[in-house]
Amino acid sequence: MRVSYRWLQELLPALQAPPAEVADLLTNVGLEVEGIEVFGAGLESILVAEVKRIEPHPEREKLRLVTVDRGGEEQRVVCGAGNVPGPGGLVALAPLGTTLPAVGMTLTPRKIGGILSEGMICSEVEMGLAEASEGILILPTGIAKPGTPLADALPVQDTIFEVGVTPNRPDALSHVGVARDLAALLAIELCLPPVGEPQRTADAELSRLVAIDNRDRERCPRYGARAVLDVKIGPSPLWMQYRLFSLGIRPISNVVDVTNLLLLEWGQPMHAFDLDRVRGGRIVVRRAAAGEPFTTLDGVERKLDADDLVIGDAEGPTALAGVMGGAVSEIHDGTERVLLECAYFTPRGVRRTSRRQGLSSDSSFRFERGTDWGDVPVVLDRAANLLGELCGGAVVPGAIIDDGELPPIPTITLRSSRLDALLGVAVPFDEALAILARLGLEVTSTRGEGTAAVATVRGASWRPDIAGEHDLIEEVARIRGLDAIPTVLPPIVPQKPRISGKLERTLTDLASQLGLSEALTYAFVSPAELAALNAPPAVVSLLNPLTEERSVMRTSLLPGLLESLRRARRRGERAVRLFTTGTLFLPPLTARTTGASQAARPQLDSDLGVIPEQRPAFAAILAGPRPAYLERPETDVYDAKGLALELVERVTQQPAEVRLLTAPDAASHLHPRGKAEVVVAGRPVGVLGPLHPEVVDALDLDGAAFVVELDLVALEQIEARTPKYRPIPRLPAVTRDVSLEVGEQLLAGDLAAAIRAAAGELCESVELIDRFTGKSLPDGTSSLTYRLTYRDPKAATDPDHARTLTDKEVDKCQTSVNAAAEKLGAKLRA
Repeated sequence: MRVSYRWLQELLPALQAPPAEVADLLTNVGLEVEGIEVFGAGLESILVAEVKRIEPHPEREKLRLVTVDRGGEEQRVVCGAGNVPGPGGLVALAPLGTTLPAVGMTLTPRKIGGILSEGMICSEVEMGLAEASEGILILPTGIAKPGTPLADALPVQDTIFEVGVTPNRPDALSHVGVARDLAALLAIELCLPPVGEPQRTADAELSRLVAIDNRDRERCPRYGARAVLDVKIGPSPLWMQYRLFSLGIRPISNVVDVTNLLLLEWGQPMHAFDLDRVRGGRIVVRRAAAGEPFTTLDGVERKLDADDLVIGDAEGPTALAGVMGGAVSEIHDGTERVLLECAYFTPRGVRRTSRRQGLSSDSSFRFERGTDWGDVPVVLDRAANLLGELCGGAVVPGAIIDDGELPPIPTITLRSSRLDALLGVAVPFDEALAILARLGLEVTSTRGEGTAAVATVRGASWRPDIAGEHDLIEEVARIRGLDAIPTVLPPIVPQKPRISGKLERTLTDLASQLGLSEALTYAFVSPAELAALNAPPAVVSLLNPLTEERSVMRTSLLPGLLESLRRARRRGERAVRLFTTGTLFLPPLTARTTGASQAARPQLDSDLGVIPEQRPAFAAILAGPRPAYLERPETDVYDAKGLALELVERVTQQPAEVRLLTAPDAASHLHPRGKAEVVVAGRPVGVLGPLHPEVVDALDLDGAAFVVELDLVALEQIEARTPKYRPIPRLPAVTRDVSLEVGEQLLAGDLAAAIRAAAGELCESVELIDRFTGKSLPDGTSSLTYRLTYRDPKAATDPDHARTLTDKEVDKCQTSVNAAAEKLGAKLRA
């Protein structure tokens, strides 16, 4: 919606705020100003000039030499326009040095055909006041004296606001509606546009000129008409043309321009018919016949639907109601009698027709949101009187208003106590009622005092969005100012300081680099999903959930990821590599540490002093086949282990390890033979493993899946080490492999730790490189092969004094290793 600052000043004579301040005020009351444009910028130096003489150009046949008076000083201009007025006519002169922004040119002295031109006589296009023109601008005689700046003689300069109007504010699609908000905000008087009196009336009766037959009062609850006779079609006054053009509407003729002016003024779409083309002298409001042909004003022939509402005459449709007129009865140069239409069409019907026909217009845009049915008579009167004034027509007395069941205007009870409670601040009740009155709402009665005060307020036909007490309270808050409502921080659970989101962003980048895709999941889940995962019961329940599947706040990230897995598999996608980060809404820490049952835990909806712990977390899920070039075809727990270790080690810059979880109640949603915890510097930071078969069945996952869950709070508490440079060793290392036969009860990690401790300080690393099971081994045993790397410790700190180890030294270490392994029950294999 484009809004004119000059027009607002006419509706609000007391408005003194500059345009920039008005833009801020409109934005503060919810009418966001998205842009500001100065119409007619750069025309300050354009002058009104009087033509004195016109002479032919001595060298160029199509050019003439025009001498003009620019206010006590004559100068000669070379002009090629064919419509230069004779002596005494007024034109717009751009003197030398003028910059015309519309054409991007600064006027300098130049010879045209050997004659020096001392300026330019301008057209409207060259000044940016129109899209097209047939020659130079000829000003009305007597409009101003020669030498007067054009901006003082004509309203060629204005500030235009580009206002973003929300769908619930159809009243703001008009200058009257925007001015009403400013008047309420600034407590100044709103002067509505004058209806005026007809300069000439016709000796005729409207009912004898045309009959109105409204056959669909459900879709058209109000239809109004007036007539003006003996009109003369011509251009509108310049002020009207420039106003329309500045607001994005192309001037057409005085009749059409009046209807467009009232569209912008009152937000009320109108249509003008050539009364002589209304066949049979009847206007019929009806539904179209299925497939009925109709040609709209844009020249497109359309096939109508039985649900489309049309304005017809005795022979066929003449307009698509609320959307666009037809070519049958449009205004043309020979029109002498005009029938004005102003109606209220129900928004749903217009919306359906507009979408079905793929046709949107300024009228449909407003009707779809709801126009003001109450101002139909006023707009008709003003339009008829303007036509009488601008077209020389005779106004037919009276109007035809055909009413059906109009939308009701609500009567609303406003309570002071509710007002204060909803806004969170004490608002003087008298001040609130004064704001509503300035918005045009009628306060019909009041009773009580203080917080017990109650008022009855009647809505308005131009505000269909005001239907209840909460709407009135919103209006008070909007006009009074949202900044007048104090900010109160909600209670939160104290936590150690953390750089919000930094670790989440780091893990997101790392997981993406490792080939995973991020899944954006809901924080709302179902209690059944949490129960299937043995996750902590939900502590936050939604009072008005969209569905049962979104009724509580999550205590685990897995429900969302597993839902994505389930959907992928149902659509034939087996390979899934997904991760997500988010907040878990866990029971209060005190309740968890004391082992309180869910029934004993206070809930948010029963005790507002208890707040869940909001704990950031990371989760990933791996399932399906690996790439075909890898040896093992299916994803297994080692993929999850590798992912977890890689993520944690990159974040902390410290070595991480995986420990088997043996407690039955630890991570019970994971398979008991594959669940493990991720440990860094002796602290657990997460868990990993295959999902328990019961979870797979309960959630209908159609196959195994492996998960990684990381506690971001625990990760943040581990100080990340700064990587240090280590020089490349100059001396070779000594490597020894040892194969050990072990039983299933002996963990490979425990065995590696024992080997590392027994190998002593010369051992640089211990790495498990192979696991073998087969017929050559007893049942329940396997062969584990470790590679030990030996090197002088000084190689990393003092390479200049490092030495090569001898076989004797290494053999001694290996003997200790063998002995330590045998103590754990491992047997050395040849």
